[in-house]
Parts: sequence; C-alpha cells; structure tokens
Amino acid sequence: GDADVARKQAILTETTKRLSFLPGYIGKKQWFNVRDELTRYMYETRGAVRGLAKSTTQKEKADAFFKAIEETYLQAGLKNQDKCAAAAAASVSTLDAFIASL
Repeated sequence: GDADVARKQAILTETTKRLSFLPGYIGKKQWFNVRDELTRYMYETRGAVRGLAKSTTQKEKADAFFKAIEETYLQAGLKNQDKCAAAAAASVSTLDAFIASL
C-alpha cells in the first residue's frame, strides 16, 4: 500500500545521502568506510528498489544501479581510487535515474 511505497521511498532518500559520503571516503582512501557504507544499508536499498521497480525500464535502471554499487565495492577492495570514484559517481547517477523513472 501507500505506507509501504512511502517506506521504500524513504529508504531511497537515505541511500542517496549515504552514497554522498563515498567520495570523501574514497578521497581519503578509507576503503573500509566505503565497503561498510555499501554493506550497512544496501540490503535495505535492494529490497526497496526491487519493490518499486515495476516496468522493464525501471528494472533495467535498477540493474544498472546494482552493477554500479557492486563495482564500487569491488574497486574499494582493490584499493583502486580512480575506478572506485567513477563507480561511486555511477551509483549516484544510476540511482537518480531510477528514482526519476518512478
């Protein structure tokens, strides 16, 4: 119902906020913080995104976002600053695109 949709949208708002912390962590090479931020909340995010994605286009945008956060996590593990920063930026833009499609 409406309350469920509102809860999922609140999760996306919180996710956007948390993703905004990543460039600072990446800039300081705080890889553990990058990975913590991605694991701490992204389980909730995945559920919310999956629950809100109805159309094929929305599901494609959701998949693009999931790939971006997975790449961010991977590159943080490899301590690759440039690739991690690019993936973090992609995670923000792909989430924005998903939210805009709702």
